Amino acid sequence: MSSVAVIDYGMGNLHSIAKALQHAASDMVVCVTADARTILQADRVVFPGVGAIRDCMHALHESGLAEVVLQVAKTKPMLGICLGMQALLTDSAENGLTCGLNVFSGHVVRFADDLADADGTRLKIPHMGWNQVRQQPHPLWQGIPQDSRFYFVHSYYAQPDEASIVAATTDYPTPFACALAQDNVFAVQFHPEKSQAVGLQLLNNFLHWDV
Repeated sequence: MSSVAVIDYGMGNLHSIAKALQHAASDMVVCVTADARTILQADRVVFPGVGAIRDCMHALHESGLAEVVLQVAKTKPMLGICLGMQALLTDSAENGLTCGLNVFSGHVVRFADDLADADGTRLKIPHMGWNQVRQQPHPLWQGIPQDSRFYFVHSYYAQPDEASIVAATTDYPTPFACALAQDNVFAVQFHPEKSQAVGLQLLNNFLHWDV
């Protein structure tokens, strides 16, 4: 039976993610773990995260899991979620400037404080709630209608160096990259585990993704 490891480095709603993965594909063994060997032996890996990037990177380096994530990114299907996605970029403007893992070349920047929609209505930071996702062709969007709504909670967003790795965008109020894809790594800014049917479909697609 195939297995999926959810990386536990102390940051993320791991129970919610594990439960959603199990619901998405009951034929999979889902393991929440901080054990490097277990992660590296799994068939695929989920890299979640919530909170501040500085704390995230500190926890990854202190636990030795930063190198594990880098190894996984070269060898098997990996799904980054929320802060997990941001940690995969080169650096983040949060907490001054925090170095990331540089799996994706690019930067994480903060939404401007004076954002407003077309009517002049002030937009709140963080960007929180449901928003439409405009997909680019990729196997992980199979069975998910274009412009489906996913659940977001974030104040920072990705600015990749190469447009070719953008797998989806969302408007707030202008388009930003909400999904990145490169080889065997797919990462999303939104929370699929909180996004009801379309989120479960994305997780199911990941769990059966034949890279």
